[in-house]
Amino acid sequence: MDFQIRKATAADKPAIKDILLSTFTHTWKPQLNARGLAKAESFEQNVQDYLDQYCSDIFVATDQGKPLGMVHYFDDFVAALHVAYEAQGRGVGGALLDHAERQIGRSHAQVRLETDTFNTQSRAFYRKHGFEEIEQYPDTEWDSDLTTILLVKKLA
Repeated sequence: MDFQIRKATAADKPAIKDILLSTFTHTWKPQLNARGLAKAESFEQNVQDYLDQYCSDIFVATDQGKPLGMVHYFDDFVAALHVAYEAQGRGVGGALLDHAERQIGRSHAQVRLETDTFNTQSRAFYRKHGFEEIEQYPDTEWDSDLTTILLVKKLA
């Protein structure tokens, strides 16, 4: 697959929003209990607010200008990495993660990120890319009795 990684622009917001909403619908929403689903009623607006605040800090992988995935990081922490469903398994996530690791490695000795225990696909992906699961704690974002995992990768 041929794609480029670049800073997101305001014009990318609708496509990034679609990627985030799709990830939520297919991965997270099925895991939520009634309390989490009640919190999720404002998810679309939360995504819009997130993009309005952080779009200039997000990087996208694009094919012919269309975003296929996104990564957002700060300090040594990858806050978000999402790939469009139709682009999964084609190296987009790995390329975005590699980009984040190179940038973070300029000033930090490690990369940190989180996922949840139920997300076996992301856990396998991060394990494949050299991350170690080092801590588990309650996921407070969704109030759905989920468990978050902190993963760390030491950088050379």
